[in-house]
Amino acid sequence: MHRTLMTAMTAVAVALSAAAAFAQAPPAKNPPAARKQPLVEFELMTWPEVKQALADGRTTALVYTGGTEQRGPQNVNGGHTLMGREIVRTIALRLGNAIAMPVLPYTPNNASADLPGTIGLTPELLGAILERIIEQTMTTGFKNVVIMGDHGGGQPATYKAVAQKMEAKYAPQGKHVYYCDDVYIKAQADFDEWLVAHGYPRSSHAGIPDTSTMLYLGGDKGWVRKELVPTAEGDPAPEPGQRGRSNDPNAPPRKNNGITGDARRSTAALGKQAFDIKIDYAVKQIQGFLASQTKTAAQ
Repeated sequence: MHRTLMTAMTAVAVALSAAAAFAQAPPAKNPPAARKQPLVEFELMTWPEVKQALADGRTTALVYTGGTEQRGPQNVNGGHTLMGREIVRTIALRLGNAIAMPVLPYTPNNASADLPGTIGLTPELLGAILERIIEQTMTTGFKNVVIMGDHGGGQPATYKAVAQKMEAKYAPQGKHVYYCDDVYIKAQADFDEWLVAHGYPRSSHAGIPDTSTMLYLGGDKGWVRKELVPTAEGDPAPEPGQRGRSNDPNAPPRKNNGITGDARRSTAALGKQAFDIKIDYAVKQIQGFLASQTKTAAQ
């Protein structure tokens, strides 16, 4: 009994000593990834914070469109929007003079009862919405607006037309509107070519680029049903310059599962590569827009 009491008292003493040492230890420094970053998301700012950001020189507004669209059995329908929020926030941080506006969750597309994951606009509606957003953004106090998005399907022509129309309206006031297409068109094409050159299958929808990016950005948030990735194979992707399915009578029956291509080799590492390419291309193109504007003003 005496020995048991002594053992218990020794254990208590050791625990108290450890607690005291822990209490006296200096607090651990925050790792670099945990350090606070500037607030660049318009929807998460208060109006005084927006006003101060404009006064501090953050006068470029980034208008990014996402989309609500089926992305195969393995990816959530809001993938375009979810990826878009991370992409545009990172672009704003890298630029250092920009604010990311709320990402628009609807873009040109058509709903389907067979694959019920898509809710879309017409190109004409998107154009009208973008014009209104640009007008409101300019009224708020921004000097430049850059429109861009994470989806094809009729958007590029609409972006280009809106940017040209609104640039003609605001340029006489010393304000400007640009369309950044490299973030999607060029980045997507170059990454697709890299994948093919390194032995990966080509994809055009819900394949490796989409699924990998969602694994990288939201793999721990449930954006991807990871257990379905090993079976995420769809209809063959068309070759560059082609649209639709092959007319080959020997082609296998259509799967029609929302995937065009093969997503089975998707990884977060590939997603990081795709994400980094989008950011790098967008930042470089936007910096070029703003630099040419400064050069013109100086002449």
